[in-house]
Amino acid sequence: MGRRGPVTQVTLAPAGSEQLAPARPGAPGTKSGASRRLSWAWLGLTPFAAYVLLFLALPTILAISTGFFDGEGAFTWDNIAALGDPVILVTFWNTTWLSLLTAAVGAVLGALVCYAALGLPPTGVIRSILDAATGVLAQFGGVMLAFMFIATIGVQGVVTVFLRDTFAIDIQPGSWLYSLPGLILPYIYFQVPLMIITFLPALSALKPQWVEANLTLGGTRSSFWLRIGMPVLAPSFLASFLLLFANAFSSYATAAALASQGSQIVPLQIRAALTSETVLGRENLAGALALGMIVVVGVVMWLYSLIQNRAARWQS
Repeated sequence: MGRRGPVTQVTLAPAGSEQLAPARPGAPGTKSGASRRLSWAWLGLTPFAAYVLLFLALPTILAISTGFFDGEGAFTWDNIAALGDPVILVTFWNTTWLSLLTAAVGAVLGALVCYAALGLPPTGVIRSILDAATGVLAQFGGVMLAFMFIATIGVQGVVTVFLRDTFAIDIQPGSWLYSLPGLILPYIYFQVPLMIITFLPALSALKPQWVEANLTLGGTRSSFWLRIGMPVLAPSFLASFLLLFANAFSSYATAAALASQGSQIVPLQIRAALTSETVLGRENLAGALALGMIVVVGVVMWLYSLIQNRAARWQS
């Protein structure tokens, strides 16, 4: 027999197992590769983080810090104590009832529109127009909205003059549009579209199988809404109401354009503290007022988050 070469020893792996080659450092699937991809992924949040820092975090810090200092930079409790002043308390109360009223009316009207929209095809023309209109009107505020109401139902507005000259009806006795009650209609104008945007997805998520099961068990359409629909939608409706309240509570531009005289709500009181020429040395009071607004809106949005998390359980 001839001379054989060296025999290579081969170790067979047990049946059903696989022998894997050692992973290369930095290869996909390894720990170092995953950490590298994760670090690069975080860079995509840089623009959003910069926006939050510059326009949310920094103003909040400045508002909180200036409320605890006087005009000379010395620490004081006077600005915070001024929040207990009767005039300031009335201002907060005016802002609260105005926000509650417009949020309630906007929530009810918006919910009715959402209910009517359920009968429309989701990809139909009318539904598309509704979605586009609500997206635009929810952001239509400030000076443009104030000018629209002034030109329409102001003292010399088109509708006001027409009703006065034609039917001898004066809808502007005492110029109520330029006072605190006059803010109700403009606020409702942008509250209703915001309610449609936030509540329509929850209403559309109601499953048709629930209606069929209710009818199969002998229920009626009224019993479905009373025992199933309304209890299920209650968290979403309340969360949307809280969002509308926070939106109205922090609204400034529309009120500033309409109510140029007086400071009947907190945002206008902050403007007066910053720009008043008759009451000097109270600039830092604006920081204390902003701090009060931050606390109120923060509590409302915290409740909104809790309720929204509860509502998301059945929507997923």
